[in-house]
Amino acid sequence: MLRSLSPLKCIALGLLVTVAQVLLAISFTNPAAGSWTDRYRALVQHDSYWFANIIDRGYGTTLPPINHKEMEVSNVAFFPAYPLFAQALGRLARLDTYAALLVTAQLATWVFWSYFFLFAERWELSLSVQVLGALAIIAHPAAFYLVAGYSESLFLAALVGFIYWSTREGRAANVLTVGHGIVLSATRIVGLPCALFPIVHAICVKVLRRSDGLLTWLWRLRVPVLVSGCSMLGGLAFFAYCQVRWGRWDLYMLTQSAGWAIQPDYLAVFRPANYIFSLPQYFEPTRVSQFTSALAGMLFLAIAAAELIAALRGESGWARRIGFYFCAAIIYYLSVAGVASVQLESMLRYDLCVHALVVLGLLHFLGQIRVAPVFLRAFAVAAVAVACVGGLALQGYYVWNFSQGNWVA
Repeated sequence: MLRSLSPLKCIALGLLVTVAQVLLAISFTNPAAGSWTDRYRALVQHDSYWFANIIDRGYGTTLPPINHKEMEVSNVAFFPAYPLFAQALGRLARLDTYAALLVTAQLATWVFWSYFFLFAERWELSLSVQVLGALAIIAHPAAFYLVAGYSESLFLAALVGFIYWSTREGRAANVLTVGHGIVLSATRIVGLPCALFPIVHAICVKVLRRSDGLLTWLWRLRVPVLVSGCSMLGGLAFFAYCQVRWGRWDLYMLTQSAGWAIQPDYLAVFRPANYIFSLPQYFEPTRVSQFTSALAGMLFLAIAAAELIAALRGESGWARRIGFYFCAAIIYYLSVAGVASVQLESMLRYDLCVHALVVLGLLHFLGQIRVAPVFLRAFAVAAVAVACVGGLALQGYYVWNFSQGNWVA
């Protein structure tokens, strides 16, 4: 069992899993794409072209933004961190734009998996639990987006690294937390509220467990508040750029509304009509996203019930994993609010980050159950095995479809 991995071993394992994911994704692509190199480059589709457009010509738009999707006219619909990193890597390694997008995403995936195993080391998880957790993430039907030309991997790597360092003590940890947080908030708009995690963690771990006065509590929160504020600078800098260049700090939201018909509904998660449990056909991406969204909502309720029962029995270290649930809930809530107006389109992809965070939270939960009944362990292994087979089968179909330029999520 891997109970004492060194950081270098965690990084090596992260690289191994990343390479396996890349090879898996390439093997799933349409063989008609041509050579293995062509099949690899087929992982650049849809949003990838928008990121490439931002790299090649910079941000540009009309005022107001046009009322349809046309990247040559208005492309301020994506946050800047991913194209900036890809542009820098492309210049440094002399890669063309599409190759730079793919390599950047895959390097970010490596960072994510390295943090995954670093958390496993911190929690002293057994090899079997680590394998189950890794497979649960890899087998998500949308997991191939981590190694495609999309920003999901950079966002997830920055977020998990942000959580990792913000739960450590010391100035160096705070600096690394802020560094990850700036990338986080500059990658996707949902990264801004996720940057509040240090405050939530400090309240749960340092404040609620003490009986000090209000002023003492506020004093204990001074560093988390500063760290969270600095971590938002990435996203805030993008808004400031839009304000200085076009006179509209909210141009990103305006472009999303005009081109993508995004009309946020912040009560969407509370509307029963948005929870569609009818089993969809695998080839209907919008219906699959609706079904995925409904399952995720029910999963949050199940986790809340399990955590409550464990806490009442005195067997829960919920405060140590509340950050994963907090960030997962924020991403889920804002994603549903954003795409409820377009029939929950793309929730399958947005759920990937939610899924990864929930898996990490559950791994910590399982790590506290030192002696589990044999039937419970057998059931867990069987359930994960069945889910992995089904998830990988769906992922294979979606990659094959995606590599032909068809919309998946």
